[in-house]
Amino acid sequence: MEHGHTIEEIQTRIAQPNTTNHLKDFVFGGIDGAVTTFAIVAGVQGAGLSSTVVIILGIANVVADGFSMAAGNYSGTKAERDDMARIREVEHRHIRDVPEGEMEEVRQILMLKGLKGKTLEEAAKAITKDKNSWINLMMVDEYGKSPVDPEPWRSALATFLAFLICGLVPLLPFLTNVDQPFVAASIATAGVFFSIGMLKSAWSLASWWRSGLETLAIGSTAAIIAYAIGYLLRGFGAGT
Repeated sequence: MEHGHTIEEIQTRIAQPNTTNHLKDFVFGGIDGAVTTFAIVAGVQGAGLSSTVVIILGIANVVADGFSMAAGNYSGTKAERDDMARIREVEHRHIRDVPEGEMEEVRQILMLKGLKGKTLEEAAKAITKDKNSWINLMMVDEYGKSPVDPEPWRSALATFLAFLICGLVPLLPFLTNVDQPFVAASIATAGVFFSIGMLKSAWSLASWWRSGLETLAIGSTAAIIAYAIGYLLRGFGAGT
């Protein structure tokens, strides 16, 4: 079982504060970091350019694109948090100005959950005694929002670190001057894709190998496209 079901175990688990899960930020940053950096490696190799070009463009991509992704994630997450704050303020005002209307909304929500009669009225009164519980119910069931506020800075940091770590992997063979660096970079990057897929499987119903192969297929497709474009344009570069 994923967790225990004794009274003590349930009490301990339920009492823990809700936190934001940054899995999506890490997976998104990691896949994009590996894909975009390896796409540069594959494109440059396909065009027949030197390893120095790979390193320069790759490092520039890891730093600049990683920061850009983190900044974009921060802005998007902050906008989501601001919207949730706006909705909370709206509900505070409605509870103050039209409490009966808001109480009826609670009844309608609880009716959809199967409550009726005396049980419905008792549950509605119990929930609306605590304003935070009241508003949290409205956030989830009226607006489809999580009662836990997102964390822009942590989301941005998770994205940037994942992008940086995974994005550097395709460059390591070129930075360390190994034999056949492109082959080594291809194998290492494939390992990153597969590992990220395995990580995702811990939070899904998919098997680890299926999730790994799915992510590997996505990354490999991007790499093949980049290499093909670079290869097709190598003659164009030579003629200028």
